[in-house]
Amino acid sequence: MFSSPNALGDKLRSAKYLTDETVLWIVYLAAKMRRPILIEGPPGCGKTELAYAVAKAADTHVERLQCYMGINEEKAIGKFDEALQKLYLESSPAQSGGEWEALRQELHGLSFFIEGPLLRALLQEEKPCVLLVDEIDKVDQEFEALLLEVLSVWQLSIPKFGTIAARTIPFVVLTSNEERRIGDPLRRRSFYLRFDHPSIDREREILSVQRRSESAVHEQIAGLAQALRGWSLEKPPSIAEILDVAQALEILGIEQILPEHRDILLPLIAKTESDRQRRCKPVKRPTSIRIFAPRI
Repeated sequence: MFSSPNALGDKLRSAKYLTDETVLWIVYLAAKMRRPILIEGPPGCGKTELAYAVAKAADTHVERLQCYMGINEEKAIGKFDEALQKLYLESSPAQSGGEWEALRQELHGLSFFIEGPLLRALLQEEKPCVLLVDEIDKVDQEFEALLLEVLSVWQLSIPKFGTIAARTIPFVVLTSNEERRIGDPLRRRSFYLRFDHPSIDREREILSVQRRSESAVHEQIAGLAQALRGWSLEKPPSIAEILDVAQALEILGIEQILPEHRDILLPLIAKTESDRQRRCKPVKRPTSIRIFAPRI
């Protein structure tokens, strides 16, 4: 996928994703060695976005398996389209003997199979994709075991069909918000990264790259994000939400955050009533709206 860690860093920056040197080396090695990366950390710290940035840097796409409690094999791998099988069977001449066996094999082929994200990731023809298994901490150990075959030998065993080997090996990113400890078999097959919310300097740099501009207010926004995350909020603001704040300030033409802007910015960063009540008191809105008018 990438010729060197430096080339990877340049491409990730072009994709507006900033990271440190350690992450660059791990992503580079994972691509070369065909190993998945398990990324753990709090929600909103850039875990999922790394998968999309790598896909953009490699000029490929993401196959995303969004995990949730109760997800099953059909959602991950796929299932046979029984309605299509029945329609085909009803429209075919009566079969018997050896011809029936041929028809049975045809009915259990890929033409009658609705592919899930895991299977689609293995069946890419020209270029490997990025397989994102998002929030894997929401599934149980039984579902984790389903992934071991894919991540060990890059194949899937499907009942009534057989074993499908990968045409191309995807770049795999597994993310976890640490709601449950991921099992050792999956950890053993993966490289491990730990993400936390960025420092003030890194977040200011992210704002500049994402907004394609340098602004004094970015320093304030980054400091605000750091302060909010240190207040033990029920839902600390994510990087994406802080980027929303920066965009909102640009739209309103605000170059310095003042106390009277609190009520305007509050819905962008405090996403639960308890956080709003805990950290903010009502303030009177400014009578003048000139400071919110877009600059021309």
